Amino acid sequence: MDTFRKYIKEEPHPEPQPDWGVSVLDVGHYVHPTGKAYPDLQHPEDYFFEWEKGRVLKEYQLIYIASGKGTFEAQSVGSVEVNPGTLFFLYPGTWHRFKPDPATGWAEYWVGFEGHYADHLMNQDCFNAEKPLLHMGFNAEFINIFIQLIDTIKFGGPGSRQLAACLNIQLLGLVYASALLKAQSQNRKAQLINNIKYSIHENLNSAISPEELAANHNVSYAWFRKAFKEITGQSPGQYQLNLKIQKACRMLHETGLSISEIAFQNGFESEYYFSRIFKSKMSKSPSTYRKEFIQKTDNG
Repeated sequence: MDTFRKYIKEEPHPEPQPDWGVSVLDVGHYVHPTGKAYPDLQHPEDYFFEWEKGRVLKEYQLIYIASGKGTFEAQSVGSVEVNPGTLFFLYPGTWHRFKPDPATGWAEYWVGFEGHYADHLMNQDCFNAEKPLLHMGFNAEFINIFIQLIDTIKFGGPGSRQLAACLNIQLLGLVYASALLKAQSQNRKAQLINNIKYSIHENLNSAISPEELAANHNVSYAWFRKAFKEITGQSPGQYQLNLKIQKACRMLHETGLSISEIAFQNGFESEYYFSRIFKSKMSKSPSTYRKEFIQKTDNG
């Protein structure tokens, strides 16, 4: 579609206009080319900003990056990479700045709005000034409503302000639904990983592999490994191994079992393999670890 931008100034109406609780203040679609300074000089004074200083607005803005990539920063948010399909909110009175990568430029859609119902919507749980970014991806319904909103403002006509308000509310509703679905997906993922972690704890004395754990829970190993590392910060194999070494340390402290028996009870294929792994993790052999603990206890 053609690029378009409109910053709406309040104009007197011959008749009172109904208050729908959401007023659209500006709307647009713009493709910022590569190698050009951002923002361009067509921004009105109230909206223009220098990267070094950033900007604070008096309104809400919803900005969707359809293509290209760049950087976003806001109060309470560090520098975040923006990729295609990313949506971010700007909040009234909140410092922010953003720009496309000069090597890629970007295509952006935006709408600025205010009003008492806008305040109500933006105070819902999924809208948070401290977490203003959401990866929306490509959503045909979302893009179509944005295009309808732009056309409504572009062509005007009776009731255009009210229709624009309705379309703005629809956009926020789609974002809200997307955020809820993402949260539910994350919750399901976390629950599944917690179930698998429980299985790991329950099978520490066996040689069950991460591949078997994934198969037992009806997920692919590739998905399981990525999701597990995302949630725990460790690969499944390292998590399992660290638990076994921790258990072995307790057994070396608390039991008189031989090194060979401890290795067997923790699912290691041999005493040699156990000793080699233990030394790589603890920087000393199992026998030295046990001896030093006994000496420390006797001297204590």
